[in-house]
Amino acid sequence: MRRKVAVVTGGRAEYGLLQPVMEEIRAATDLELQLIVTGAHLEPRFGMTVEQIEADGFGIDARIPLGLERDAPGDIARATARCLTGVSEVLERLTPDLMLVLGDRYEILAAAQAALIHGVPLAHIAGGDVTEGAFDESIRHALTKLAHLHLTTNPEAAGRVARMGEEPWRIHVVGSPGLDQLRRLERLEGEALEAALGAPLGERNLLVTYHPVTLEPDGGLTGFQALLAGLDALPRQVVKWVTRPNADPGGIAVEAALDRWAQGREDVHVFASLGQLRYLSLMAQVDAVVGNSSSGFYEAPSLGVPTVDVGDRQKGRLAAPSVLRCPAEPAAITDAIRRAFDLDCTGVKNPYGDGDSARRIVGVLRAAPDRRTLLAKRFHEARS
Repeated sequence: MRRKVAVVTGGRAEYGLLQPVMEEIRAATDLELQLIVTGAHLEPRFGMTVEQIEADGFGIDARIPLGLERDAPGDIARATARCLTGVSEVLERLTPDLMLVLGDRYEILAAAQAALIHGVPLAHIAGGDVTEGAFDESIRHALTKLAHLHLTTNPEAAGRVARMGEEPWRIHVVGSPGLDQLRRLERLEGEALEAALGAPLGERNLLVTYHPVTLEPDGGLTGFQALLAGLDALPRQVVKWVTRPNADPGGIAVEAALDRWAQGREDVHVFASLGQLRYLSLMAQVDAVVGNSSSGFYEAPSLGVPTVDVGDRQKGRLAAPSVLRCPAEPAAITDAIRRAFDLDCTGVKNPYGDGDSARRIVGVLRAAPDRRTLLAKRFHEARS
């Protein structure tokens, strides 16, 4: 009998990491993929990325819209409640043997809560990572305590999970599945890439993504304005390829500032979502990745592309030498970008693995013990 694995995805970045794992599950003869789509995937202002999931050939077993038209804390809390209710109803119908989630999003926390109440064991990718500047940090650690299998991206993260009292047999270092995409995708180059983007590349190019900083009083808007000022100090020959922020409190304000800044500028191209093919193809061609997205830590080092990490959102995250951190101050950002232009990233070793994570993850799911054994967690006292 095949083990049913319910995968929950709520946004473009998370789906990009989960996609190779989903493909591996779908190909396994002893596993059955069940796909639950929610969050920003179902929202027009985030690019309706559910359409990309369908284009990739995945059947969707359930869609749970959250109503993300507004992003005040109360709106997000109510959306989280809708996700909890929706996933609970879906679990009653699908009766999975395992749930697989990734990362640190509020909708994923809601899905994990539903799994706990329904007695569905939880496998969690990327537990033990550190990002001190956002409430994602708290969500990620909460998911660790809710999870029954820990699929960590690096040994340091695995050590943190162990120190949180998780039993050693439950913890597996698998790397980041985002690197699998770099091995599997046939990236676009030259005219094909420019045609897909709808505009030509410049003499120099930056891939810019800035998400709300949820622990900041203004949601990171001041930091984003500093980033825009830092970009303005660069020559107009530097083309900025910008993806919109994710669905967090403060995102609408960041989007509005972005639209005002970008209006009428030929050196700026803004996308709700590039999708994995265009995004990674463009990343491979730019001179630097700029902003506060985790992709600058996960994928960019493997492409030999420098990252300028702005502000505190990713503070504490394990980083390759190709990552240049800077405060959210215009002059510091401009200086870091100029240093990135001269940074030699050939031979940089990516601390997040070798691009074979999906196979390892599916191996763990396949070898996992029965539901009763998985659910019977005990706190493991680490010896000093």
